Amino acid sequence: MESNGERLRVLVFASGDAKGGGSGFQELVEFSRTNPPVLDAQIVGVISNHQQGGIHQRAEALHIPFEHWSGPFDATGYRIFVERYQADFVMCSGWLKFVRGLDPAKTVNIHPGPLPRFGGPGLYGHYVHEAVMAAYHRGEIIQSAVTMHFVDETAYDHGPIIFQMPVLIRPDDDALTLAKRVNEKERSWQSHILNLVVHGYIYLRNGQVFYKSDVPKRLFY
Repeated sequence: MESNGERLRVLVFASGDAKGGGSGFQELVEFSRTNPPVLDAQIVGVISNHQQGGIHQRAEALHIPFEHWSGPFDATGYRIFVERYQADFVMCSGWLKFVRGLDPAKTVNIHPGPLPRFGGPGLYGHYVHEAVMAAYHRGEIIQSAVTMHFVDETAYDHGPIIFQMPVLIRPDDDALTLAKRVNEKERSWQSHILNLVVHGYIYLRNGQVFYKSDVPKRLFY
């Protein structure tokens, strides 16, 4: 919880790409600045593996400290960033590198598809939506999802699931139209669910996710 009257500190890892991306990061910042804040925490910085990409551009516009990280993406590197920014929590929002060395209870990832089936190496961004649509056309599934989970070091996109919002697939969908709807849900829910984690209403203990029943009504919008 908050100490010395200061807001809890969240460090964001977001890859974006060389030309754009970063809408999830931007909305984390914006939702921390609403009145009242949807995300009642301070975004203290953002790390990207693209030096002059979309994350850098958004960070400058939002006046958020930005750092480029070219690797190696090892436990020491992650811990250095967390310590440098004195971060209480880490949010991986479109971060495409393997996470090592961080406390799973303080590290959250968001994924644009149903986990665990549509996660792992190579399944990110549009590759997730293409795989989901292929499974839909084979008659195996009827929906996609937005998934948020605590991050462990077992594998890519692995760790106890916090939240999953189903997104029904429409008969005329393709990977692009599905991606648009999934991304809308990602941006809508990311800050709200992260806020519940940051303030201890959703928490990880001994590898299991727990949910408090006394969530203040002000946390719902």
